[in-house]
Amino acid sequence: MLETARSQGDILQLCHGYSAPFLDCARQYARLFRGTPRKVVTVYLTGAPDERVTRESASDAVVFLDYTSAAIRGLKLAAIRDVRRIVAGRDFSLCIAHRFKSVHVALLATDLPVIGVHHAFGDYQRLSRRLFANIFRARLRLLGVSDAVRDDLRAALPAWTAGRITTLYNRIDRAGTEAALFSRTAARAALGLPPDTWIVGNVGRLHPDKDQSTLIRAFALALPQLPPGSLLAIMGSGRLEKTLKTLAAELGIRDVVRFLGQVAEGRRYFRAFDAFALSSDREPFGMVLLEALAAGLPVICGDCGGSREVVEGVGALFPPGDAGALARCLVHAAEPPPPDYPARAAECLDQRFSDAAAAARFWRFMEESA
Repeated sequence: MLETARSQGDILQLCHGYSAPFLDCARQYARLFRGTPRKVVTVYLTGAPDERVTRESASDAVVFLDYTSAAIRGLKLAAIRDVRRIVAGRDFSLCIAHRFKSVHVALLATDLPVIGVHHAFGDYQRLSRRLFANIFRARLRLLGVSDAVRDDLRAALPAWTAGRITTLYNRIDRAGTEAALFSRTAARAALGLPPDTWIVGNVGRLHPDKDQSTLIRAFALALPQLPPGSLLAIMGSGRLEKTLKTLAAELGIRDVVRFLGQVAEGRRYFRAFDAFALSSDREPFGMVLLEALAAGLPVICGDCGGSREVVEGVGALFPPGDAGALARCLVHAAEPPPPDYPARAAECLDQRFSDAAAAARFWRFMEESA
């Protein structure tokens, strides 16, 4: 059973790794216990020791097991033994495990209650995973990072009561994010973008799920109605880079689509953009949308998955894959935003996607699940 007293035992947090956005996810969950006597020990199954990761994990202790992704496929016996050793030396009362592999290790390495945090669709699509979850149902609860992910989990595990699978949104430290942002001038200079033109930005892997091809087509359609010299800037890398560059050339807009590549700490550069468009056709949440809102940018995203839950009331939605509808959104985004837009974006983040908002919901979940 999940205990409710905030003073009982320490917290073990298991993470598959610390690549973006999972380092920040670890921070988010560690901060839930700030102000309580409980200590949080965060364990990264993959990834070498890193002082920055230790610092940004916001945990009382950080352990790097330094496995490769290949080493924690299958039975994960070595990782299970290592986690058992960690647990044996400390009084833990709860484990928070991110993604299915960490849930698997947590349940087999410990006898702790486990909260599995799921960041993607389809985690229990496989029959073997559904059977595993049902075997350990007595001490397992699940959180989805959006209602869309929650509903996907509930559909996969229909025998589970609704209260055992709920939503806890990803969140953002708005003040910290804003403080770390480069100015518009500095961000554009660092990214090699012109100082005065109108720029719509996109950040994400160059992957079919992110559907930058629809964004490029939409930009080509919108371009005649956008301010002179407008650019589309795409930050990220992936296997579709050559395909997307070819598409831009075929549409005659090669010179106004900038591929920025992978940029370290990319969210610090968001003020280089005048608007932000996320063109995904399958999005569990959309952390970049929170980062764009924190930068004060007008946001546009496909009406799919968790994206609607993030931008509803403050951003524009379009049917996924509809380049014409996205083009109309881009044209509208080039108009000056309402004067109260930055305040509304900040209010959205503070009320729905802040650490404080998440803490209230998390402790309510703990109490209701006891």
